[in-house]
Amino acid sequence: MIEYIQELSPSEAAGIKKTIQDLFRQTCILQVKCDPVTLVQRDNPRYRICANHREFIADYLSVLDCELVHDPHEHIFRIKGEGMPTDRMTLTGTRILLILKVIYRDKIMGEGLNATVTSLEEIREVGRSTNLLARRLTVQEWQDTLTMLRTHQIIELPGAVGSLEDDTPIYIYSTINIFCSSVELGELIKNYTDVPEDMEDQIEDSMEDSMEDPAKDPIQEHQDAGETEEFTSEESKENIYEDVSQ
Repeated sequence: MIEYIQELSPSEAAGIKKTIQDLFRQTCILQVKCDPVTLVQRDNPRYRICANHREFIADYLSVLDCELVHDPHEHIFRIKGEGMPTDRMTLTGTRILLILKVIYRDKIMGEGLNATVTSLEEIREVGRSTNLLARRLTVQEWQDTLTMLRTHQIIELPGAVGSLEDDTPIYIYSTINIFCSSVELGELIKNYTDVPEDMEDQIEDSMEDSMEDPAKDPIQEHQDAGETEEFTSEESKENIYEDVSQ
């Protein structure tokens, strides 16, 4: 492996290093990404690096007990294995993920190029109609969830999470299909509307487990003893994230 890197230019070697870091940080590399400013779709240079140096990256990851997997249907490279970093999803995060899946499923059937664009306003509306969001979330809950979804390549935002407005476009990637099956969506919604709001739960399986086996239900409950902190440093934004008035 050392010889392979030494034969590359410094820029190529740096690109491979950054790509591997991205794989561990966000678990997958998309072939096409949305520009974070304009939400215009562009080819992802990290995907080309994975394709061009696939054998080397796979060998490197194998040393770390990980495997590089190519999903030709979703047009992504992802990693799986024992060496994967874990990330847990809160109950609130799970509900918002399900809401995004409902929006994606309904829109992809009939709205063409704009099918995968949503907004905070629409997320709240669908949350109320499905009873997945029956209370007002704190700004911190919204920001933590949206940051996690963005990191794991489920959504893209045109700017910082904290600067979102009510009608700011939020792009939903097709990778949401990996985390949540359309076949099981109805049952999942029923299960999570039955969970008491005062329960502090977390998803037991890590994010990479759901990507490793899309047929497996990735959303399982796990009790979390921690408390959700109120976000008070930006009180002027609370109306943006509000879903149901008390």
